[in-house]
Amino acid sequence: MNNVIKSVFDNKAFIPFITAGDPSLEVTEKLIISISEAGADLIELGIPFSDPVAEGPVIQEADNRALKGGTTTDKIFDMLTRVRKTCDVPIAFMTYANPIFTYGTEQFMKKCKEVNVSAVIVPDIPYEEREELIPFCKKYDITMISMIAPTSKDRIHMIAKEAEGFIYCVSSMGVTGVRDSIGNDVIKMIESVKEVKDIPCAVGFGISNPKQAEHILKTADGIIVGSAIVKIIAEHGENCIPYVKEYVENWCSYIHDFK
Repeated sequence: MNNVIKSVFDNKAFIPFITAGDPSLEVTEKLIISISEAGADLIELGIPFSDPVAEGPVIQEADNRALKGGTTTDKIFDMLTRVRKTCDVPIAFMTYANPIFTYGTEQFMKKCKEVNVSAVIVPDIPYEEREELIPFCKKYDITMISMIAPTSKDRIHMIAKEAEGFIYCVSSMGVTGVRDSIGNDVIKMIESVKEVKDIPCAVGFGISNPKQAEHILKTADGIIVGSAIVKIIAEHGENCIPYVKEYVENWCSYIHDFK
């Protein structure tokens, strides 16, 4: 396992998601540093894409704002080069196959290595097609994060056996977005993973407050929160940094003290 990813899960982890370039790359740069100071264990950084099939309307709108603002993959790499002068928080890219293939898979992974991106999450590449990326991930020591969902069922053992870093557990069916409640399917998924492999499991899709996370954290190793944070960014725009920082601080305080 990538040592950086391994250290993220020394204790229960909080993983916030933000979209690169929303509302601007300048704000994203400051957000990464601010969220790191707030205690985030790993930041999931979305590369905006015109057809983000796993995303609900909140993150789709963030992608659109970022793309309209001129955000490109190269500009994101340049921004991270600046970030790395002062901030070493672990980062995982959330992206899709098209941006990686368009950029050039080897060149993309090489650039990830240069700006110290530890992992990639690519929801539209199923387990059976991961070999399109794995050789390049291994060459540049980039961890490809596997995802499982309630529909994975019999495939969970197969996916868990080959998984590296941590497993992204999708809490419920559908696209990303805040939900009123989280079912127990995710607990069963984590238990199925642990039967096969001792690998951290982080739960995302729909979690927006600690009360939802309480029963999940008894089994899960980390919580991923995206849409709730992107909503704060959409509401406050260029002035979002202190609001996002406070939100992340509250989450980190809860999770890092969780018993």
